[in-house]
Amino acid sequence: MAPASAPATAAAAERDPRIARSRAALREAFITLVEERGIDGFSVGDLCTSAGLNRGTFYNHFRDKESLLASFEDEVIEGLGGVLAKFQNIKLRELAACSLTHRPLPMLVELYDYLREEGPFLHAMLGPGGDARFGMRLREAVCGRFVRSLLHERYQNDPSAFTRYYISFYSGAYLGVISEWIDSGMTETSEEMALISMRLLFIKPGESIKM
Repeated sequence: MAPASAPATAAAAERDPRIARSRAALREAFITLVEERGIDGFSVGDLCTSAGLNRGTFYNHFRDKESLLASFEDEVIEGLGGVLAKFQNIKLRELAACSLTHRPLPMLVELYDYLREEGPFLHAMLGPGGDARFGMRLREAVCGRFVRSLLHERYQNDPSAFTRYYISFYSGAYLGVISEWIDSGMTETSEEMALISMRLLFIKPGESIKM
């Protein structure tokens, strides 16, 4: 197996149109094969055939299928990080005010816009044939970070058991919301999903679950 030279990162693709085309072809083929066969059901050869590329092109940039997957996943997580950076200074009262007036929080709309753009990849990775580890990364990178940003600053780094379970509880819940949205075809708009996410945060046991 030929060693990889430089990984075909998104940044490298931006500099070289040939890398961009090869990377896009590999990404589309990868998603299709994961959906059809599961992540362990195809080889690098199958991937190259589906992408219309030769194996030499693949090995010029990636060691193996796992390094390709890692590159794609890192790219998505990095993109999410850019969106979530805007959540750093959000206050719970700001979120509550938007919820009471039925206005979607712009940052949440932007988050769902990004998730929609990455919908095919996320559907493949979060599906039965995808990468279970990526779901855990998504839970921490998106859901955990969002929930933590809403906590009062004195709790954001609190190691107590209740704070840990609070973050874990809501992180798991929001990952479930995102997964359901993606799995059901993303029929709701980003604005609608932002409103749903906000409503879920403030709903109380026994209260009407209507919007």
